[in-house]
Amino acid sequence: MAANRAEAATTLGASATATGRYFGAAIAASKLSDTTYTRILSTEFTSVTPENEMKWDATEPSRGTFNYTSGDRIVSQAQSNGQQVRGHALAWHSQMPGWAQSLSGSTLRSAMLNHITNVATHYKGKIYAWDVVNEAFADDGQGSRRNSSLQQTGNDWIEAAFRAARAADPGAKLCYNDYNTDGVNAKSTAVYTMVKDFKARGVPIDCVGFQSHLGTGVPGDYQSNLQRFADLGVDVQITELDVAQGGNQASIYGTVTKACLAVSRCTGITVWGIRDSDSWRTGENPLLFDSSGNKKAAYTSVLNALNAGSGGGGGGGGNGGTGCTATVTPGTVWGDRYNTSVTVSGASTWTVVVTMTAPQKITSTWNGTATWDASGNVMTMKSNGSGAAFGFTTSFNGNTTARPQISSCTGS
Repeated sequence: MAANRAEAATTLGASATATGRYFGAAIAASKLSDTTYTRILSTEFTSVTPENEMKWDATEPSRGTFNYTSGDRIVSQAQSNGQQVRGHALAWHSQMPGWAQSLSGSTLRSAMLNHITNVATHYKGKIYAWDVVNEAFADDGQGSRRNSSLQQTGNDWIEAAFRAARAADPGAKLCYNDYNTDGVNAKSTAVYTMVKDFKARGVPIDCVGFQSHLGTGVPGDYQSNLQRFADLGVDVQITELDVAQGGNQASIYGTVTKACLAVSRCTGITVWGIRDSDSWRTGENPLLFDSSGNKKAAYTSVLNALNAGSGGGGGGGGNGGTGCTATVTPGTVWGDRYNTSVTVSGASTWTVVVTMTAPQKITSTWNGTATWDASGNVMTMKSNGSGAAFGFTTSFNGNTTARPQISSCTGS
C-alpha cells in the first residue's frame, strides 16, 4: 500500500488506498501454501475475506464446540501482510452445520445468537467489518424474505443478529450482504426498506454489501443504487465481485470500479478469489488473474480506473448522529513515518474514528482533539473549531505497508 501516486500506480491495493478505500480478495486457508497465490495476495490486496473458514459449519461443527483454526490462520496471514479482514458470515441459511439444521423456533434462535456472540467475541478487534446476515431476501423478484429456517424463528431475526454482533464487538462495522441487488429492483428495494427502518429505529447497521457476481453487463442504475443506500447513512461495499469472461469483462470491471469511486461512502471492493482457477464459477474465468497468476486485461482496467479516481470516500456513518464523509489524502512519507490528511464534509461539528494496523502508531496530530482506545490503535478525532480538516503523523514501526482506515464519521 503506497502513500503517493507514483507507487499507487503499480498495485490494486496501493491505488485503492490512495482513494481512501481498500481492495480485497476472498481467500482460502487451504491455498496459503501456494507460493504464487500468496505472492499475489501479499502484493496486490489490502483486505481479505475468508471464503468459508468463518461460516457456521466451519466454526461450530458441533453445538457449543468451536473451531477457529482455519479462520485464525487467515487472520494471522492478513496481519502479517498489514491487511484488514472482512468477516464472512455470522448468520446464513446455507452452510449451517447439521446439528443446527435440525433445530427450529426459539431453540434455533438461541443457538444462532450464541453462535454470533462466541464467534464475534473470539475475533473482537481483528475484524474490520462483519457480514452479520447473508442472503436473507428471496430470489423470486417479489422482494420478500427468504422462507428459511432462520426466518421461521421470527421476522425480527435479522435485527436480533445485528444487536448480538454489536454487543460482542462494538468496534466492527456490521453489514448486510446479498446478491442480485446490484440494480434497483424488488429485491434491492426490500433490502433498502429494511435498512431504512433499521436506521430509523437505531438498530446497529453500518454497511450494506453488494456481491456483484456479474455476467454480460452492469445494471444501468448500479451507481445510483449504491448511492441511494449510502444516502441512508450506511457505507456500501462491493463484496464478492467476479465477472464471466467475455469480450466486455475488462469493461465491466472498470465500470464497477468507477461506480464505487463515484460514491463517497463506497469504502472498498473485494473480488471473490484471486486466480481464475480459484473461482467457484468453474469455466467462466471471472477473476483478475489467470490460472497461472498472470494479470488479465480486467486487472489493467481496474488499476487504470483506480489511478484515475479522485481521493474521495473511505468513511462515514458510524453508529448514530448525522452522516458525514471523511476523505483521506496521503501526505509526505519519510524513512520511518508518514503524514495523512483527512477532510470532513457534510457536517460542521464531527467525530471521526481512525483505525491503525499495529505496530504502527500515530505520533502527532493537528486541527482536532484526539483520544485513543486502550490498544492505542483506534483514534477518535473530534472537531475543535479549526475547520473541516485534520491530520496526523504515523510511525511505521517496521510495518511499511498498512495505511489508516476511516472507521466512521459522525456529524452533529
